Amino acid sequence: MRIVIAGGHGQIALRLERLLAARGDQPVGLIRRPEQSDALRAAGAEAVVRDLESAAVEEVARDLAGADAAVFAAGAGPGSGVARKDTVDRAAASLFADAAESAGVRRFVVVSAMGTDSEPPAGTEPAFAAYLRAKGAADADIRSRVGLDWTILRPGRLTDDPGTGRVALAPSTGRGDVTRDDVAAVLAALLGAPNTVGLTLELVGGDTPVDAAVRGLAAP
Repeated sequence: MRIVIAGGHGQIALRLERLLAARGDQPVGLIRRPEQSDALRAAGAEAVVRDLESAAVEEVARDLAGADAAVFAAGAGPGSGVARKDTVDRAAASLFADAAESAGVRRFVVVSAMGTDSEPPAGTEPAFAAYLRAKGAADADIRSRVGLDWTILRPGRLTDDPGTGRVALAPSTGRGDVTRDDVAAVLAALLGAPNTVGLTLELVGGDTPVDAAVRGLAAP
């Protein structure tokens, strides 16, 4: 499978690229800066320089041409302001979805976040509140699209601990931690799991092996 990953230099994306390359897939990472290319090549991925905050849909559709699946794993990241939460976490996700539809790439997996379906609680730090609103708006947009076979993944609090290969994955799991390694492993499994199309899933550490957790989900 040829899989195009938006936010290809992110911590989860690099882990995902290594997993995909190791199993014989062709990962392609979209990155903002040319100097990030070496890290993607080291992970076994092709690097394409494309800034989703300024790109046109037609440009990104060309990047997606011939792909079997697309993964949106981009984010404005810690330290970015309110404005970039919207331009990356919402607008870039929608643009990437537009491009996938234009290119005829139906399988579309999104890395989102917990707590995005409701208004942030009073007193939430402004940039984090903007992040939650942006992710929620992006998820709502993706869920409205009939031209995509989408799955939305909402991990809990991310850690850099070694992956366990065991998770809890369900429409609702409750809060918890999950390693970036295990998020990447779940993403890799979701790409070939038609039973997860149309599902919004939460993910935390748990007791079920990743493949079994994905296989055990019922299609909507």
